[in-house]
Amino acid sequence: MAPRRRRCNRRRPNVNKTLPKRDDGLLISPLGDRPIMAIGIPAFGLAIPLLTGLYGTLTPADFGFWAGSLYFVGLSASIWLGNRWLLLQQRRHLDWFAQPARKLMMLIAANVLYTAPLTLLWIAVWYRLLGQPVDTSALQVVTLTNVICVVFVTHAYETVFLIRERETDMMRVERLERSRVEGELAALTAQIDPHFLFNSLNTLGHVIAHDPVRARDFCDRLAGVYRYVLGCRGQQLVSVDEELAFVRDYYGLLALRFGSAIELIVDADCEGADAAGGRSRIPPLALQTLLENAVKHNRFDAGSPLGMRLSRHGDAVRFTHAKRPRSSSRPGAGVGLSNLDERCRLLTGRGLDIDRAGAHFAVTVPLAVP
Repeated sequence: MAPRRRRCNRRRPNVNKTLPKRDDGLLISPLGDRPIMAIGIPAFGLAIPLLTGLYGTLTPADFGFWAGSLYFVGLSASIWLGNRWLLLQQRRHLDWFAQPARKLMMLIAANVLYTAPLTLLWIAVWYRLLGQPVDTSALQVVTLTNVICVVFVTHAYETVFLIRERETDMMRVERLERSRVEGELAALTAQIDPHFLFNSLNTLGHVIAHDPVRARDFCDRLAGVYRYVLGCRGQQLVSVDEELAFVRDYYGLLALRFGSAIELIVDADCEGADAAGGRSRIPPLALQTLLENAVKHNRFDAGSPLGMRLSRHGDAVRFTHAKRPRSSSRPGAGVGLSNLDERCRLLTGRGLDIDRAGAHFAVTVPLAVP
């Protein structure tokens, strides 16, 4: 029975769901402004007539007082909703950053030219219903008060809208940056699979020519290794334990070919790197790339084996080996340390730390630690 393929793919969050919805070309908060209007319209409609003396001699004991309350709440609703509509229309055609002066003038003009005539007409009708002469002083105070309140509320609307637009723009920039990074990672990772398969087939061809029995063992190991490669295809990070297990399998393939000419030591601290929850993560095939490069570019034989070591250094894993450069190493396929360095920078914000000094060559791979 064929072994089950391990699935590593995870569903990505839909970034579009986090963006506020648009309404009439205007960004509104998720709650909208209905609660504010439900409070603000009655508050202004009841408070302003009381403060400016529009009720005259009417008291709460009179029916006209309550009828007038409804009347002035209607005026408040007309002013609020009308100015809100004008604000929405202006935002469709005028922008603060492109035309700030014109935008400001149009806002003030719309507020004054709509609010003042509506207030004058409404109050004049009120005095006519009361059968009293128009109180010019009260009329002026109410009109000025309404205009000031409208300017204040409009300013509050604009402030909220600008903040919302700023948040949405930042989300869009983040979404575009994430898409760019994911695209770059996909392009980089796509180069790994063919590169790995190419080198594995070269190795298999060499083993078949020298030892068919070992070639069979190599095929079995290669199948297991490539299951890991296919299983993690599309996944940007894997746990350190998974990567170490894969490196051991890959080292087994190399050992079938080179025997005792290569040695790999995995320190105990590196093996237990994920003991506390398994949260440290690393780009897939990162350690395999280092192991492959070491074997490809250095001299070794049974009498002088190439010693390699994996160890933990804080929030990173270090790969070290003796420096024995070949006089003429095989040309690579263009995927190596530069590729791995770019992947680490995109995923962890840090690149590789490469130490070429002395008799050893060391590469430190940063880990993604929550």
